[in-house]
This record gives sequence, C-alpha cells and structure tokens, in this order.
Amino acid sequence: MARYTGPVCRLCRRERMKLFLKGERCFKEKCAIERRGYPPGQHGQRRGRRSMNYGPQLREKQKVKRIYGVLEQQFRKYFRQAERHKGITGENLLILLERRLDNVVYSLGFASSRSQARQLVRHGHVQVEGRKVTVPSFQVRDGQVIGIREASRKNDFIRTAIESARGRGIPEWLVLDDENYSGKVQSLPSREDIKLPIQEQLIVELYSR
Repeated sequence: MARYTGPVCRLCRRERMKLFLKGERCFKEKCAIERRGYPPGQHGQRRGRRSMNYGPQLREKQKVKRIYGVLEQQFRKYFRQAERHKGITGENLLILLERRLDNVVYSLGFASSRSQARQLVRHGHVQVEGRKVTVPSFQVRDGQVIGIREASRKNDFIRTAIESARGRGIPEWLVLDDENYSGKVQSLPSREDIKLPIQEQLIVELYSR
C-alpha cells in the first residue's frame, strides 16, 4: 500500500494544528507549528477563501487521513466499510482506524509516531498472538495480545519510545505490560476512547454529497 513520504511538518502546518507525526520533535521548540503556525507555501500567510460547507468538511477528512497515515483510496474503503456496519457511520470509521495494528503499536508506546509504528510492523518486529504480522492495516480484535518479538526488544528506538510514552498515557481499551514488551486489547475502542479533536460528522457529510 502506498504511503506519504514527503515532509510531515508541512501537513501539521496545513491543518494549523499538531498532528504529532514526528514523535518527540512535536513536543519541542523545533516543532514547525511553534515556529510557523501558518499554512506552507508562497501564499500561506494570506487569508484564503473557502466554502462554508465544503471547506471544513475537506479539511476534517484530510486531517484524519494524515493523523492515521492513510491515503485517499484506502480511506474511502474504510468509509464504505463503516457504512455497512451497524451504528453511526462516523464513529464506526474512527473505530476502524483505531484498530489498525500500526495505531495500536503506537498507542501502546512501542513507537514514537504512527509512521515509526508502521515501519516496525513492516519490518517484522511485531507479533499478534505470538505470530509475526507485517500488515500495518491489520485489524486487531478483542482479547488479542500484541507484542514485540524477543529478538527486537533491544532495539534502541523501541526502548526510547516506551520510556517517552509513559507520560503520554495508554488508551483505556488497551493494557500495557512494558516488562514483557506486550499489550492486550481488553475491549474494542468506543468513541469515548478516542480523544483526538475530530468532528467525524463532517467527513460523513462530505462523502454524502
């Protein structure tokens, strides 16, 4: 699956908020939002016009895609899947994104960013129920145990990420066993567990146009 490989600080500036795409840098003074809190590009500091309806809807969709590291085609697939599930489409969409393996690895603190978590999964450092899984979009299920394989536990990036993640906190639907480099999905996430500043109804309205 394709992924964005450009400078991620531009994405935060475009959305005018921290998306925490660059790990520890986002918490330091070097963060691009702290230094240049306006959109990138030659005309970034100018006040541009945008539609009262379409503009906010588009920005919300772009923001969620960038937070979770998903491109348009895959995001549309998630939306269609969310529509087929029972319940509220917007909430179903966010829950599907939260259940991605790369997001769970990040949420457990084994990586400092979702992009780093994606790389860990791709390179075979992550196991689900004791079996190696190399698909970042893998959907975790209730009761599954996600861990770092034993040969990878000496990785400096992983050890540093675990130490820095303690102050970030672990979502209530996950349980971390940092001594064994593993975590368990004690329940599937609900909308209340997703603390990100997202207005998912705007995305539903956009795709319903």
